[in-house]
Parts: sequence; C-alpha cells; structure tokens
Amino acid sequence: MSRLSVLDLRGDRSDVRDRLPRPRVDLAVARAGVEASLTAVRERGDHALRELTARFDGVDLDEVVVPDDVLDAAVAQLDPELCATLERSIERVRWFHERAKPHGWEDTRDGMRMGVWFNPVQRVAVYVPGGLSPLPSSAIMTAIPAQVAGVEEVVLCTPPTGRDPAGERTGWPNATILATARLLGVDRVVAVGGAQAIAAVAYGTDSVPICDKVVGPGNLYVALAKQQLVAEGRIGTEGYAGPTEVAIVADGTADPRYLAADLIGQAEHDELVTALLITPNAELIAPVEAELDAQIARTTHVQRISTALEQQGTVALVDDIDHAIEVAEAFGAEHLEVHTADARKVAERIRYAGTTFIGDLTPVSLGDYAAGPNHTLPTSGTARFNGGLTTSSFLVAVNFLEVDEAGLDHLADDVCRFADAEDLPAHRAAVEIRRDGPK
Repeated sequence: MSRLSVLDLRGDRSDVRDRLPRPRVDLAVARAGVEASLTAVRERGDHALRELTARFDGVDLDEVVVPDDVLDAAVAQLDPELCATLERSIERVRWFHERAKPHGWEDTRDGMRMGVWFNPVQRVAVYVPGGLSPLPSSAIMTAIPAQVAGVEEVVLCTPPTGRDPAGERTGWPNATILATARLLGVDRVVAVGGAQAIAAVAYGTDSVPICDKVVGPGNLYVALAKQQLVAEGRIGTEGYAGPTEVAIVADGTADPRYLAADLIGQAEHDELVTALLITPNAELIAPVEAELDAQIARTTHVQRISTALEQQGTVALVDDIDHAIEVAEAFGAEHLEVHTADARKVAERIRYAGTTFIGDLTPVSLGDYAAGPNHTLPTSGTARFNGGLTTSSFLVAVNFLEVDEAGLDHLADDVCRFADAEDLPAHRAAVEIRRDGPK
C-alpha cells in the first residue's frame, strides 16, 4: 500500500499553492470552543482556569502557579545526563541568539539626527506544549531569545500533564519541562495549557500577570486563541504556529533511507502533520515507500505517523530542480530539507522557509533540540512572509528623529509641498510656525 499521494506537476508551472497538501480542520467548531474559553477566563479569571483545566486535562489545580519547591525538586530528580544535555542545548541556543540580536544605530544627514532604538518587550509569555509529546525543547527555544533580547519578565505556561515513574498523575506539568524552566531561570511557571492559558496571559488573572506578547507552538486551539486575542489588541504574538510540517527537495543523489526517516520524524508529532517530498526523480518513490514501511514497523507511534502520512503525505513530481525550487517557495515550509547535488547552492535559491536544513547529514531533529537555530517557526505557508522566532520577536523597533535649524530649513519646502498635495494645511503650518522662530 502506498503511504504517500503523488501530485504530478510535471509540465505545469502555474501557481500550485492551492493544490499542495495541508491538513483539513473544522475551524468553525474550534473557534466556538476557543471563544467560550476566552470568555470564561476574561470573566472569571482563576476560577475559570481551574474549571477548564479539570475539564480538558483531568486535573484539579491546587495552585495555578508552580511553587519554587516543585521546580527545585524537578531539577534535583532530573537524570544527570539529561540535565547536562539540556544545559548544553541552552548554551548553544543562547550563543546563536546573541549573534542574531539586532543593534540600534544612529547617524546624521543634512542637519538631522536619526536612527532606530530596539527596546525589549516588558513581559512575555512562552507556551510549551505538554500533550501528546511534552516539549522541554520549546521552553529553551522560546525563553532564551526573550532573555537575550532583555525582556524583564518571562512567564512560562504549560499544561499539568505530568506523571510520576509509575504513570500516575502528579497534578503538575511534565517534570522535565519544569526542570528546564528552572535551569532557564524563567520568572513564573503557570500550570495551565490550551486556549485558557493564552487567555490568562492576555487578560490577566489573580495568579497570572498580563503579558505584552505570547509565543510558542501549540495545537489548533492555542493558535486560534492567539489570533483572536491579537485581533482584539490584547496581546502580540510571533505569527501562526499550527501543526508542524516538513518539505524535502531531493534529486537522484538522495538516500531513500534518510528521506523516509525525516518524513517519519516529522509525522511523529501529530496526525495533522504535513510531509512533502519534492523531486524530479520519479524513481525515488518506490524505494522511499519501501523504507517508510520498514521504518514505521520499527518505531513507536505507528498510528499517529501512519495517519499523518496517509492524510497529508505527498510526493510532488516536478520537471527539474528549478521547478522544485518554485514549488518549495510556493509551499513556504516550516522546515525545509535539501538533499541534492550542490545542496548549499540549491538551498540558497529557495527564498522562503522557517529554517533550511542543508545536505543529507542535517535532519530537522538537530534544529529541534540542540544545534542553535530556533525551532519555533511559521507554519501553513506563512513562511512566505514571516520568519521564525528570534530576539527581534521580543524587540520593538523605535525610529527617532532630531532636527536642528539647518535640518528644518533643508526639509521645510518639500514637506510643505507634500502638505499642499494632500490638502493637509495644518501639516504645513506646523513647519512654517517653526521657520518664523520663537516669539
């Protein structure tokens, strides 16, 4: 049985965006549920957080905010080797984002001093999923660029889905996420997930402070809650981070084992994952399908992976590498892998992707966890106009202008002509009154 659908684009160089695979979801039903959660938290604060957490996560919260002793215990109980791994990942990610941080500038021209200041957002919420696969890596990827940017307070939200070694509910979030939060030094950990967590940081409750921005991956309900609250002007966000996805551009030099492994690795996240292979080599399909069968049989989350590949797994057959580049740009992948001859040259030509992974020794997994670049990336084609999470996501660019008398004289005539052309005489007057000098 073939696991991947085949989309034959050979000979067709038209816009393919509407034909490329994406998960189908009932947005109307999801939006109704999100709206109910937002309203409840806005009106009833912590009481609503407890009710919604009991309903969706099956946990009766004693405390909305995780106490320090619970965070300390999570670190104390952490496997030493895992702790060392987390610390190395933290160091690498911090190194990357320190180098990616933009710097303000100023200069003078014609009697004018101008430039840009980059001012950090005051308080930020970072969302860390804790459902199908708890993601301590997301704590690292979201908190560090905020800290490097100079954010004063970081609030981490994650659902209370933790279990002890015997598999029993602890009533707290996943222990590794808690330990990671402590290692990072975040200021507050909120044991709430889902749309209700996004509502809490947007509206504020007795336990949760109002935040200026919320970032981080989450399910459809989290993404829709962000969209709604951004539309209300309550909070900012980094963009749309919905179900994850991978696109792989491959030619005849690609190893089918690697291609299959990377399609499976992404599909492991969620049944809504999109896995797209773009290739001019139809002869790759059969060996990739054979490898999918063999490797899926050896993995753990068989049902989740199989469903994702059967629903959204696709091979796009194209004319050549130039055509593959066009299709990759149209898809705007969250994760883009390039498995071709001269992979670096091909990768540089593909303008739009959340992160590009170059060459057959660079799987997405490296970027997910420990290499340095961020894994909080735009999905659903939004990489065509939006980048991944960086320190810039937590900085407000403020332009400034300071003009002396010579600078005013230099610009005055041009500004007055613009004002006349736009029929805004008060704009002209604001300049002319200064040319007359003080009384």
